[in-house]
Amino acid sequence: MTMKLAELGEEYFDTQHTYDPYNATLLGLSEFENMAGDPSVDASEVAAESLAQIGHAVSALDVTALDQAERIDHAVLTALVSGAQQDAAHSLWAANASAKGYVSRQALIFQAIPAMTIADPAGDSYLERISGLGNFIAALGVRYTREASRGRRSTQLGILGSIDQLEGYLALGIDKDPLLKPAEGNEAVTERARLMVADTVRPAVAELAALLRNELLATSRPDGEVGIQNVAGGEEGYLASVARHTTTDLTPDEIHRIGLDTLAVIRAELRSLGQRAFGVGDFETIVKRMRTDPALRFSTSAEIVGVAQAALDRADAARSEYFLNYDITACVIEEVNAAEADNSPLAYYRPPAADGSRPGAHCLVSTKPETRFRFEYEALAFHESVPGHHLQLAMAQRLDIPRYRRHLDVEACSFNEGWGLYAEEFADEIGLYSDDLSRMGMLSMRALRACRLVIDTGIHHLGWSRSQAVEFMWNNTATTESNARSEVDRYIAWPGQALSYLIGSREIHLLREQSKAALGTHFSLAEFHDTVLGNGAVPLSVLARNVEAWRAATLLNSVNRKEATWTS
Repeated sequence: MTMKLAELGEEYFDTQHTYDPYNATLLGLSEFENMAGDPSVDASEVAAESLAQIGHAVSALDVTALDQAERIDHAVLTALVSGAQQDAAHSLWAANASAKGYVSRQALIFQAIPAMTIADPAGDSYLERISGLGNFIAALGVRYTREASRGRRSTQLGILGSIDQLEGYLALGIDKDPLLKPAEGNEAVTERARLMVADTVRPAVAELAALLRNELLATSRPDGEVGIQNVAGGEEGYLASVARHTTTDLTPDEIHRIGLDTLAVIRAELRSLGQRAFGVGDFETIVKRMRTDPALRFSTSAEIVGVAQAALDRADAARSEYFLNYDITACVIEEVNAAEADNSPLAYYRPPAADGSRPGAHCLVSTKPETRFRFEYEALAFHESVPGHHLQLAMAQRLDIPRYRRHLDVEACSFNEGWGLYAEEFADEIGLYSDDLSRMGMLSMRALRACRLVIDTGIHHLGWSRSQAVEFMWNNTATTESNARSEVDRYIAWPGQALSYLIGSREIHLLREQSKAALGTHFSLAEFHDTVLGNGAVPLSVLARNVEAWRAATLLNSVNRKEATWTS
């Protein structure tokens, strides 16, 4: 039984990362780095059918014959396979061309390939991938065209963003081409890659940009129809995406209400902090000051990096008091390259390479420092590095669990992003923020996550327009109008993913409070955190069962200790 479960896990792992090899690269996996990928309809259909067959085989296993660890493996694999199958079947990305992060196929190229490391002097895997990029990009244009002909037109803003990204890449010139970064220092590999990029990749990028501008832009969805429910199969696809990214059975309407209720609480907390920091308690006055006071912006990129590094150092120094001693790799601060910065979130985490050749990295945008808020970068650091994603994901790589569970990111958003947001808030509990202003930034960013629940469901379930969504974000956070637009555009491009943050952190907080109430003096925060992190990323339903089992074991141990004391 164990062997069959393990085989199915490996089959899922290979199927998923063959279908999406760039995400594998971002997860630090090298064995898929020779693959350029296939964005065709046929590839999606084959992946969906293969995953469905794996899912049927997993569900046919006799769970009663599994031990406790295997039951966790089984539950996680069931959720992963189901989510991946639905994702491939609906392929919402193909009906929603964009330049946004993980969800955009061409954006993944520019994000993943520069992160590659060449392990062999000949650079065979890297060169094989580069040699296939031209065909991949051409096939991407075919896919977008076919989707539009089937009533799955991309949004106007997504197509315009894609054109800007592609033309921005071409404007860099071959000498600054980010796709050549992995070959730096290896003259022979650089020369071969340079010829491939010049002869096949860059012409394909130019053709894709021309296709988007000259053919697909004219029939794209306007800003009043940005919700995915406006494309064929979009309503069903959105419900599947909500289930995958939250790993709950919450409905869009329930999630919308949770977001509104959370915002009401945050407003009250922000008014209290604003009274201390600014001497005013009016929400609108507070957020206006946060948005417009030039003293609250950075002057240099170095200042941005310095704030993030100092926050990481404080968190590292305090880690042993609230967490068990985990032997994990270091986390570094890395600036996002200028070519990617305009289409990147303010920060993201890149896990360490599985072989230890690359450390974990808190990647942050440091360009245009005069536009960046000082009060946001501490919360971002705690979210992305320690006690957030770095602590969580670097630890997961060290666990003795199947690799389909060890290397997860978008596949387990509710846990991963829920932990990241929990880490921001926990950093506040233990006094890691440097001042009230940075704490206000933490609250504003939490408000942004609550807005995500309202806006994502508003757009894709209730039919909100882009402008309606931007206005709601503006009225309920301290973010700028440009960032509000950028956030909303991300939700438009990636339906459902934005729900994972607050839904996940809400569940972790709830489980912690339930555990404190149940265990009383026997509750240990470090052990609770170890229980949450100790099985890697899991669906929230599995997390709840794991915490319940830990509580039961803790209570049993306390009873046994008492009985032993009485006996002695």
